Amino acid sequence: MKYRVGDALLQVTECGNGPQALVFLHYFGGSGRAWAQVAALLADRWRCVMPDLRGFGASDAVPDSYDVNDAADEVLALVHAMGIERFGLVGHSMGGKIAMTVAALQPPGLTHLVLLAPSPPTPEPMGPSDRAKMLASQSSREAARETARKGNGQPLPAALVQQVVDDQLRTSPAAWRWWLTSGSCESVEVGMAQITVPVQVLSGTLDTNIPTAVIEREVMGHLPQAQLHRLTGCGHLLPLEAPQAVAQAIRNMKF
Repeated sequence: MKYRVGDALLQVTECGNGPQALVFLHYFGGSGRAWAQVAALLADRWRCVMPDLRGFGASDAVPDSYDVNDAADEVLALVHAMGIERFGLVGHSMGGKIAMTVAALQPPGLTHLVLLAPSPPTPEPMGPSDRAKMLASQSSREAARETARKGNGQPLPAALVQQVVDDQLRTSPAAWRWWLTSGSCESVEVGMAQITVPVQVLSGTLDTNIPTAVIEREVMGHLPQAQLHRLTGCGHLLPLEAPQAVAQAIRNMKF
């Protein structure tokens, strides 16, 4: 289903009908369906809301002037449009940075925050050559397959590899450029002191995209109340590679 948020239509997938919602924010180049396996394991208890963030999946493209705060505002506008009163935020990679920015606004009804291999609130460490390579790779099917291969500790099933490829190829070029040249480089760390809800952080020990050392230095240092849980043998695409471990970590949170 699509919801109008400001001047954009956002595609949203839902399952479950619990009294509280979980709002899932996906990784860069992904879509809401990256959370399908995790949500299926949690739908008995929560209303699981999985938007395609603006510029990704089947949602409208980002405008020329766009930043992480705009993305956070759109998430909150979507929560309001869907009539959600109590919710937890679950953000992966790019979605983690957006989720932290939302939580820093202290929105009414937010109960907890779960971050999977989050892009840090500081500028994401990425060398100029790697950034240039990624900028040139958005329309490359082979580069997308490499993302699916390198992003995990264990190989993904063929259907999930195809999903990763398809999601990358349907990302709007404007959103691809926005995150690599602007969003990932933004600093939102000043707001982290405003996050007061419980925070759980998950990191795969084999993650080479956002290694655990980066999480420890650039995320945990800004969120003293956060608890870090290392997933041994896992890489970066945790919702695809380790959905059961992710779902269990969410179930185990106390808030």
